[in-house]
Amino acid sequence: MAVLSKPSTFRPSSQSVKAILNDLTSRYLQHRTRISRAVYLTLFVALINRIRNAIAEQKAASQRQAELRSKNVGTGSTEGEATSRKKVELNREFFKNLLRLLKIVIPGWRSKEFRLLISHSIFLVLRTMISLYVAELDGKLVSNLVRGKGRDFLTGLVWWMAVAVPATFTNSMLSYHQCKLSLQYRTRLTHYIHSRYLSHMTFYTLSALDDRIKNADQLITVDVAKFSNSLAELYSNIAKPVLDMVIYNYSLSRNVGGEGLFFMSLLVQLSANVMRALTPPFGRYVADEARLEGEFRFQHSRLIDYSEEVALYHGHEAEKDTLDKGYFTLIKHVNRILRRRFYHGVMEDFVIKYFWGALGLLLCSVPVFFKVPGVEGKSMGDRTESFVTNRRMLLMSSDAFGRVMFSYKEITELAGYTSRVSTLLDVIDDIQAGHFEKKLVSSADTEENAAVLRGRGEVTEGPDIEFRDVPIVSPNGDVLVRKLSFTVKPGDHLLIVGPNGCGKSSLFRILGGLWPVYGGNVRKPPFEDIFYIPQRPYLSRGSLRQQIIYPDSLREMRDKGITDSDLYNILSIVEIESIVDRPGGWDAEQEWTDVLSGGLQQRVAMARLFYHAPKYAILDECTSSVTLEIERVMYDEAKRLGITLMTVSHRRSLWKYHSKILQFDGQGGFVFTKLDAERRLELEDEREELELQLRAVPDIEERIAELTSS
Repeated sequence: MAVLSKPSTFRPSSQSVKAILNDLTSRYLQHRTRISRAVYLTLFVALINRIRNAIAEQKAASQRQAELRSKNVGTGSTEGEATSRKKVELNREFFKNLLRLLKIVIPGWRSKEFRLLISHSIFLVLRTMISLYVAELDGKLVSNLVRGKGRDFLTGLVWWMAVAVPATFTNSMLSYHQCKLSLQYRTRLTHYIHSRYLSHMTFYTLSALDDRIKNADQLITVDVAKFSNSLAELYSNIAKPVLDMVIYNYSLSRNVGGEGLFFMSLLVQLSANVMRALTPPFGRYVADEARLEGEFRFQHSRLIDYSEEVALYHGHEAEKDTLDKGYFTLIKHVNRILRRRFYHGVMEDFVIKYFWGALGLLLCSVPVFFKVPGVEGKSMGDRTESFVTNRRMLLMSSDAFGRVMFSYKEITELAGYTSRVSTLLDVIDDIQAGHFEKKLVSSADTEENAAVLRGRGEVTEGPDIEFRDVPIVSPNGDVLVRKLSFTVKPGDHLLIVGPNGCGKSSLFRILGGLWPVYGGNVRKPPFEDIFYIPQRPYLSRGSLRQQIIYPDSLREMRDKGITDSDLYNILSIVEIESIVDRPGGWDAEQEWTDVLSGGLQQRVAMARLFYHAPKYAILDECTSSVTLEIERVMYDEAKRLGITLMTVSHRRSLWKYHSKILQFDGQGGFVFTKLDAERRLELEDEREELELQLRAVPDIEERIAELTSS
């Protein structure tokens, strides 16, 4: 009788599973080369595709930003400092700005900076090769110790001490090269910025006609230094870890097999991507911190500049509130960065030191428990040597990868400094190209005034001064005079009068080339033929001689054939030759604004005018602190030297020295005519007499009313 059995599920035995694994292993070993090539080719294609997608995203983002900027073009569209508007990211804009700065700090392959980079790179390679040798030597030492080979162990110790000499020298040279590179970068960049910042009156225009940069002093002094340090550190902190990873991983792949290294690298890459996604935008934080530091410093410098006015108003409490607010805003931001760094540091330490360390131990244990094709050594000593060597190389490779990961923060910080320095250069380029951005708080938003501000006039050189239909615009964008026209020939001494804010200072700034010409035609002599003396003269840092010949240098003075005796004669004209008798004489160096009174400072400015003897001189209330006698001596001497004078003053004593007058009424109108000093004095006296009589009319009427009522 047939017995029917129930169908049972198939349960493979351990022997069958082992056989399957052995079969798969043998097949893998048979086609190992092809599989490895396919994997590496896939990784390469994936990398290329990722780079292509990143470039496409950056192009799209750049196009969107360009469209957004095109919508906001126009004077007055800016809202604050330029460096605060840029979003600091590791994008194409960052690499473009970095490449621009690199061309400045490393001008060519023959430059000193390039030679330092090559030397630095050689020592980086030497350091890696020494580390690789030390790893192998460490494995041999432990192997000899396990095997009990005392002689070989002591020989290894001797080699260990011998290799310490080039290793320590290499480390010191790496530190030296990094500091030298930072110093050279800063020197190159500072010289470049100084040449741009102090040319074409950019230093003035940057603060007067454009408000994108509020703290150029901090950008040039602090941010340039931080950028240079960050750039020099970044090369060392990236080049060496990358080189270490390539060499150590290659050696590890030979010892433990490329498959284990590949899977470990895959896990490391996944965890690194997670860390990168969770990394805060430290580059933007650094840029914001630098901006807040600059604003806080600017508030203090502003208090110093206006200390007398603040003291007269007793405004110390208000200024203290402003400074405290700026400081607490800065500290609040710094505390925010510290908290973000704390949380990010905990995550980085856990992943890099412990998670990746556990993966490394697994990888190093492969040659101990499994037979790796192509790796020799069956004894315990051989396995111990292999484990120690691999462990040492893995630790160094892991440390290198960790430094690469940590360098992402350094790169973002470099992006912040790069953004600020490149923004300064961009604004300087815009200003020198005639493009200004200023937040206007006046009537500049009216269509008529906006049309004037968008226009540009023509400036030509000639033997005289001529304004033809030139708009006069205030710093706030108010059009003070729509079409100013006048002519000053050599010898036509011009007196300019008018109420405050009528356009006198703006006129002089146009003549000095400080402000743009918004329309019409301006003909003026070359810059060196016009000399300006303000009410408060500028005294530079330097010797007494330099105060007289400023802005000439001692060599330029000698080239003109002028001696100290000639300078003494000039000082005697304005009766201040006695200051040469002070300790130090001509070479005395002091803070002259504190040493000399206001009247002496104005006399020094007069002496400076006689030294240069220009064709035209603009005198802006420059005799307000001197006596009428010194004023007379100054004007007579200036006329004797053939200097055509353009004076801004309300002192009646100066009328007789001028033949023409340009009078503003403060309402957009002006009168340009000949000046008859005697006739004008008579009319002025008559006007004052009538004003006195008119002021007496109410009293007379009141008295008449009293007499009538009585």
